[in-house]
Amino acid sequence: MKGVVPTATLIFITYLIFTGSASPFDLVTGIIVAISVGLLIGRYLVQNDTKAMNPTRWLWTVIYFIWYMLVAETKSHVDVMVRTITGKYEPGIVKVPIGVKTDYAKTLVANSITNTPGTVVVDLDDKYMYVNWINVTTEDPEQVKGEISADFEKFAKRIFE
Repeated sequence: MKGVVPTATLIFITYLIFTGSASPFDLVTGIIVAISVGLLIGRYLVQNDTKAMNPTRWLWTVIYFIWYMLVAETKSHVDVMVRTITGKYEPGIVKVPIGVKTDYAKTLVANSITNTPGTVVVDLDDKYMYVNWINVTTEDPEQVKGEISADFEKFAKRIFE
């Protein structure tokens, strides 16, 4: 039964957020869907129940989501708009060292970079991500990490490691 409760909890919360309703029908349907999904795939998704149910990790997830949507996305959209209007950009692929260890943390960082305008992760191995960047200002991996992935990794460590 490992992983069922954390998976079902996350599915139930996600279901309620996406339906936008707490009517009895939606609550019952959400519970049925959450338990079903938890039983079917929970043991494959969750490696450690105690880590997954840690409220501090859930709080960091909420903080990350708010920061990502309000700060990271806004800054990136404005930067891409300015570069598009002015035509001042220097695209290229850069090598970015990975500072997180778990697959979940690496996935969060890579997806955050890809979903942010102006950057796309094109390849990933155990030590590096290769990122197509709209405005290459440096090719030094440590400086690139500071500009592209450092903030994302900080949150990924708190959530997944």
